[in-house]
Amino acid sequence: MKIAIGSDHTGVDYKHLIIDFLVKKGYHIKDFGFSSYGKKVDYPDFIHPTVESVDKGEMDFGIIICGSGNGASMTANKYQKIRAALVWNKEVAFLARKHNNANVLSLPARFLESKKEVLEIVEMFLKTDFEGGRHKRRIEKITNKNENPQ
Repeated sequence: MKIAIGSDHTGVDYKHLIIDFLVKKGYHIKDFGFSSYGKKVDYPDFIHPTVESVDKGEMDFGIIICGSGNGASMTANKYQKIRAALVWNKEVAFLARKHNNANVLSLPARFLESKKEVLEIVEMFLKTDFEGGRHKRRIEKITNKNENPQ
């Protein structure tokens, strides 16, 4: 499985933690940055290339991280084929995949309390399969019919 990952300055520590964890599990990871410390950056500069790789089908899933997770998920959800879910615990991660077929996990770096919690969320998100059925019908209704695809 191929995973794209990107963050702003608030998510750097968790991004490196997640990359190490997933590489050890055999996932192919593409890091779209940000990776430095001590410099503040604008999250869209790193979220756009991360989710574009998922939108184009180059990567299977994306993981994006910013302070609240909101800006990252808002940026990601501008893409027609992206369903980014703002997730703060493993139960929400489970439902985001099971019922919403989310393909991008948005993490709120400032609101996650431990490394263990972050890894549990990531693992739950990646191991949960989409249920389909009535949920598939609902997802098909998400697209704004008045908006031109990107």
